[in-house]
Amino acid sequence: MPEDTPPLEGTPLITPSSTGHPLHEAVVEACRTVYDPEIPVNIFDLGLIYSILINEENEVRVIMSLTAPGCPVAGEMPGWVADAVEPLPGVKQVDVELTWEPPWGMEMMSDEARLELGFM
Repeated sequence: MPEDTPPLEGTPLITPSSTGHPLHEAVVEACRTVYDPEIPVNIFDLGLIYSILINEENEVRVIMSLTAPGCPVAGEMPGWVADAVEPLPGVKQVDVELTWEPPWGMEMMSDEARLELGFM
């Protein structure tokens, strides 16, 4: 599909997470231990974790973004996420993928993050 073609109507821009998987909450909590060094809020509440996909073999795929493509820790943050998730009991392997689609925006932050940063 050419890049300028909009997604089919009804197609989610962000792949839905495997929320029903028994490991999902533990993976979310692990993601909450990772912080963008420039912002005092964890990356999950910032809305940088787009999808947490877990298959039957307990292989975890995290699709995430950054606040900006020029983020100074762009090369490191996916590794921090993998390091946080991999030690969880039951996790077989972790793959962290960086995406810029859709671009991150402040509307992706949780209410807690907005409150912490003074946007509410």
